[in-house]
Amino acid sequence: MDWGTELWDQFEVLERHTQWGLDLLDRYVKFVKERTEVEQAYAKQLRNLVKKYLPKRTAKDDPESKFSQQQSFMQILQEVNDFAGQRELVAENLSVRVCLELAKYSQEMKQERKMHFQEGRRAQQQLENGFKQLENSKRKFERDCREAEKAAQTAERLDQDINATKADVEKAKQQAHLRSHMAEESKNEYAAQLQRFNRDQAHFYFSQMPQIFDKLQDMDERRAARLGAGYGLLSDAELQVVPIIAKCLEGMKVASDAVDAKSDSHVLIELHKSGFARPGDVEFEDFSQPMNRAPSDSSLGTPSDGRPELRGPGRSRAKRWPFGKKNKTVVTEDFSHLPPEQQRKRLQQQLEERNRELQKEVDQREALKKMKDVYEKTPQMGDPASLEPQITETLSNIERLKLEVQKYEAWLAEAESRVLSNRGDSLSRHTRPPDPPASAPPDDSNHSSQDKESSEEPPSEEGQDTPIYTEFDEDFEEEPASPIGHCVAIYHFEGSSEGTISMAEGEDLSLMEEDKGDGWTRVRREQGGEGYVPTSYLRVTLN
Repeated sequence: MDWGTELWDQFEVLERHTQWGLDLLDRYVKFVKERTEVEQAYAKQLRNLVKKYLPKRTAKDDPESKFSQQQSFMQILQEVNDFAGQRELVAENLSVRVCLELAKYSQEMKQERKMHFQEGRRAQQQLENGFKQLENSKRKFERDCREAEKAAQTAERLDQDINATKADVEKAKQQAHLRSHMAEESKNEYAAQLQRFNRDQAHFYFSQMPQIFDKLQDMDERRAARLGAGYGLLSDAELQVVPIIAKCLEGMKVASDAVDAKSDSHVLIELHKSGFARPGDVEFEDFSQPMNRAPSDSSLGTPSDGRPELRGPGRSRAKRWPFGKKNKTVVTEDFSHLPPEQQRKRLQQQLEERNRELQKEVDQREALKKMKDVYEKTPQMGDPASLEPQITETLSNIERLKLEVQKYEAWLAEAESRVLSNRGDSLSRHTRPPDPPASAPPDDSNHSSQDKESSEEPPSEEGQDTPIYTEFDEDFEEEPASPIGHCVAIYHFEGSSEGTISMAEGEDLSLMEEDKGDGWTRVRREQGGEGYVPTSYLRVTLN
């Protein structure tokens, strides 16, 4: 069924329907445009929300970043930020593929519709003009026939009138004959006009208008099909980002499962334990016999300024932190202003940084030497002498870093011995019975022997596990380290900068070094090659 056959007399209905279809197309375009504005506003609010809750300090300077709770929260913020990016992508796809393209298509449809209806109105106007000409010829034929009949009656009456002259009779007969001839011509013209109008009318209703209506039907069906496809684009834009949004939600679930209360408690201990020994018992001061009291290193004495002073190892007022005021400390290079345990950790970090810098300088010197050899063998590639300043500077940096490594090694060894001494003193003080209240000082020989034994104990396992490099030979070859865990790439990463490595989504990798707080993790690929990748792109499992 087509419009040209079934709706041949519904020109105005088709005009209203096609206009309604184009209006519907424009309404949908406007709806999608407002939908994109909603998506963009939603994405912007999500990004602002993430920015609001991001920590002001970098992960390296923020000790709270070491807690699994904070790491999970940061991962959730990152996933929400990625989710916002997907909403922006939906808005962009809808704006380009629906708003712009359908708006352009709507303008094309309006032009085509206008052309078809103009053609139909011209055909209607031509048919109406033909009908007017037919009516005019019909009225002229009718008028001529009445006048011819009237002239014939006049001639017959004069012919029968005995008083009429012969000239009047002849004139009346000529007039009747003329009118009869004019009526015959009008009849022929009317018949020809009628035949022409019937032919034009048949062409109009059976050929011309059906073709125009069929074109309008084809146009409207194409518009409806395109609008239906536009409806589908609304869901396609969502389905396109569903897998990535699912990964964002999965990442949030992984982040929630990654919270480890025990681990966070251990991190808190490692961050803030001082390494001081617990304070010993406060000695009894017998003021009932002031003249008989004898000052000793383990009892309360009165200095020259009149203030009481607590003497004895492990009994200094500075170590009774719950009751004392915090004084401003001066930061020193060996971190002696910190508690023993914190001092040991900071020295360990500084030593590792110096070792990394030293290894980097050694590698750079090796590269410069190889480049110099290449220049010497092929002078056209470069001047070997131009590398001498860089080699000299590298050697100077190596010597400087070696001295710093030795300096930090000495400070670290001293700090570790101090930590062990405090541990031994704390244990011995915890197990011995309390001193009896008496004016006589206790014997300090036990304390001195215990301190001596503690200082002779071997260093702790933490100190032994720390790599301490004193020399870097040019021919030194480091054995490949064993992985400390396993990780899977959540997203694709293109390692384009120096020190990074590329990885594909879903790729299995070996974990070689954990994130040090800078957002990067060192991994090894199965086919070979090591480098750094973003920590947030990995799902890590430690051995």
